[in-house]
Amino acid sequence: MKIGVLALASRATDNAVAPITAYCAAAFPDVELLFHPQCFTTDGHFAGSDFARAAALVDYANDPAIDAIWFYRGGYGSNRVLAMALPELKDAARHKSYCGYSDMGFLLAALYARRIGHPVHGPMVSDINRTGGQETVARSLNWLVHRNRSGLEPGLGGQPSVAFNLAILGSLIGTPWMPDLTDHVLIVEEVSEPMYNIDRLLFTLANATQLKGIAGLRLGMVTDVVENVPAFGETLDYMMIRWSRDLGVPYLGRARVGHGQDNHVVPFGVA
Repeated sequence: MKIGVLALASRATDNAVAPITAYCAAAFPDVELLFHPQCFTTDGHFAGSDFARAAALVDYANDPAIDAIWFYRGGYGSNRVLAMALPELKDAARHKSYCGYSDMGFLLAALYARRIGHPVHGPMVSDINRTGGQETVARSLNWLVHRNRSGLEPGLGGQPSVAFNLAILGSLIGTPWMPDLTDHVLIVEEVSEPMYNIDRLLFTLANATQLKGIAGLRLGMVTDVVENVPAFGETLDYMMIRWSRDLGVPYLGRARVGHGQDNHVVPFGVA
């Protein structure tokens, strides 16, 4: 199986190449990782210019010899390639899985909205460098290569589900890249935000007409929370219950997804 690796957002380093290559050789010997040269180019904040990143996506997505796309890392920038890349995707792009999270939520959403391929919220290549990173990346690889369910988020059941970083979802709402999530369970997670901004993002979610038909809300990991001074005074679960009530859907509890070693896989739709 050939898996193409792309970096569509922030600039990357090559410090994950050796460990992920060695790990795949030992644990997934039938997998060949193809790192697009674009991964290690730079243009200011980004892993190459918008045009270069869009061209790399089109290149690998349209290549029938590549079976899946696995994103190197997140950061910021995948939204800037959507208008250039999405119209150029051909039939081969419709048969691939696309796996990532964080900023890659922009692309996963746009693909899902257009029923292109199989978007998957899951660990990325750079997660090999986390403590326990082999266990983390194995969840994505097991799904991409074998459709092995061992790394799936345990609470998915048979309900259509999606997962997004909360800030990315807030940026998608009201845009043409936002998919129809009617009857889906929506899982949200967040990193490096103060509690007041998490609450503000949940306000946007709770009042978004595009989300009125969802089946329920779940909360993934909320990590590296920026300290509020004074303390915000409400727990995350209280906030989720409040804004779920305003949206008119049940709060369905916690999920094991997000910016951490315990990030589990959420295929968009029904796993």
